Amino acid sequence: MSRGQTTAVPQREQWTGQFGFIISAIGSAVGLGNIWRFPGVAYESGGGAFLIPYLVALLTAGIPILFLDYAIGHRGRGSAPLALRRIAGRLGESVGWFQVAIAALISIYYAGVLAWAGSYFVFSFGEAWGDDPTAFFTGEYLHASAEPATLEFVPGVLIPLVLMWVVVIGILAAGVVKGVQWANTIFIPLLVVGFLALTIRALFLPGAIDGLNEFFTPDFAALADPNVWIAAYSQIFFSLSVAFGIMITYASYRRRRSNMTGAGLVVAFANSSFEIIAGIAVFSTLGFFAFQQGVAISDLDGLTGVGLAFMTFPAIVSEMPGGGWSGALFFGALVLAGLTSLISILEVVIAAIRDKFALSRGQAVGIISVFAVISILLIGTTSGLTALDTIDQWTNNVGIVASAIAMTVIVIWVKRRGGELARHLSAVSTFRVGPIWVFFTGLLAPAVLVWMLVAKVIDLVANGYGGYDGWYLAVAGWGSVVVAIVAAVAFPLVRWRHDPEQFEPWPAAAQLQTKGARR
Repeated sequence: MSRGQTTAVPQREQWTGQFGFIISAIGSAVGLGNIWRFPGVAYESGGGAFLIPYLVALLTAGIPILFLDYAIGHRGRGSAPLALRRIAGRLGESVGWFQVAIAALISIYYAGVLAWAGSYFVFSFGEAWGDDPTAFFTGEYLHASAEPATLEFVPGVLIPLVLMWVVVIGILAAGVVKGVQWANTIFIPLLVVGFLALTIRALFLPGAIDGLNEFFTPDFAALADPNVWIAAYSQIFFSLSVAFGIMITYASYRRRRSNMTGAGLVVAFANSSFEIIAGIAVFSTLGFFAFQQGVAISDLDGLTGVGLAFMTFPAIVSEMPGGGWSGALFFGALVLAGLTSLISILEVVIAAIRDKFALSRGQAVGIISVFAVISILLIGTTSGLTALDTIDQWTNNVGIVASAIAMTVIVIWVKRRGGELARHLSAVSTFRVGPIWVFFTGLLAPAVLVWMLVAKVIDLVANGYGGYDGWYLAVAGWGSVVVAIVAAVAFPLVRWRHDPEQFEPWPAAAQLQTKGARR
């Protein structure tokens, strides 16, 4: 495309400062997985001993890839496709569009979980689930169908689902500062205060100490199991919101002299701290529930995911004195954590289509409303649980992992930009990175991720998933990955409305170091 045919490069929005970026990045990282996934994974993977591989994974893969996202976004000053195009050419742009497609797919089902949590926040005050929370969730609430795909809508799910989309779209329409940053500034403190109150309440329940013992007692023999280490890398990787465009996009909204690595360390350790607090809260309540039932915690079902949140925890609430308020705190925390994450997921898509097609924010937000319609058609029906479970399995365990492998290999090995990005991070940050960061990002992390991806693909091909029909897994599961691949191939063929190379590069790293970085 000739320069004469292009429009002006869109003006890039910016955070108000370091705090705005950090609170928004924490809002993205702290999501549903911190509350309902980490405690169960830790318990099943050696208890207290799991914290050893968890910390190793954080330092050798989580933080390095987080820094890579920051470096690409800040250096390339664009959405995932644009920044990766500027860093790694057309091949990089393809990876960027793959990430955008994965984010779009995740948004479709993620909103459904928020709708469920919002409903259960209301249900908590009257403990509407009655004596059998499992039957209530799948029956009276979801009206879950044995058919994998239906168009029979469930009003009790549809109404909160529409409300969640209205709230999220309204926040995104307001912009980076007045919408995204403002929402995170309000929601994250509320989330922390509410969840700390829930944790303190749980610690004083009968049997709470037994639950903490189960959670923290180390089984060092588990460290010899490679699956435990894979579980640790998997948890860190998914909980930090890396490798599917979020942190690239958020870093692109930072000013030239911004402490990138210092902020990254704050975000990473804040995310992990919240996970540990969630583990304490969840296992204190599980200890109480086991005490009330007269069984061991190991005999309880539903220690992670949807089962923990919407089946086990409501049963626990029913046993607690004044449990309705504890239920409201728990489901309110799920809503707040999920909202901030969903906002960041959709911002990936908004930024990408604005950069590619030179659209206003209002126009881009209008386009993503299509995802709300798809979400309603898939998740607002009696087959919503099946759709959510299947798309989540493939986008997270296949799509995001493949995206991370492709990004690290292309940027570090194919285009050999690791040294340049390391110098850029060091020039603008208090915590400097060097060859060891390039090693972790370009060799160790991709090696572990390849192992994870190959093992998961073999398992899905050989064993299927969830007992669902093969044709449905092909359409909803593998089909999700195919959609992302098609996006990665098709969108780079579409002309940019402006020249993607037309941007003023940051000053050389040496010049930035001479001038000094904002601390």
